[in-house]
Amino acid sequence: MSETLDTKGLACPLPVLKTRRVLRNMAEGEILTVEATDPASVIDFTHFCNTTENEMVEHTEADGVFTYVIRRGT
Repeated sequence: MSETLDTKGLACPLPVLKTRRVLRNMAEGEILTVEATDPASVIDFTHFCNTTENEMVEHTEADGVFTYVIRRGT
């Protein structure tokens, strides 16, 4: 199962906080795609995944929209 979270227009740390809330309700191994527009989100999402059991599967940027594909960890 996969879900998408739109956090475009929100400033950090809100995108990460909303992501954390959605991931809590997902099963281990499920995929969450997060879209954000805050350039600082790159640092925040990298740190979030490095300090939790969640895995950043992919990170891309196109036309000012940052897309993070995160696999729910344990």
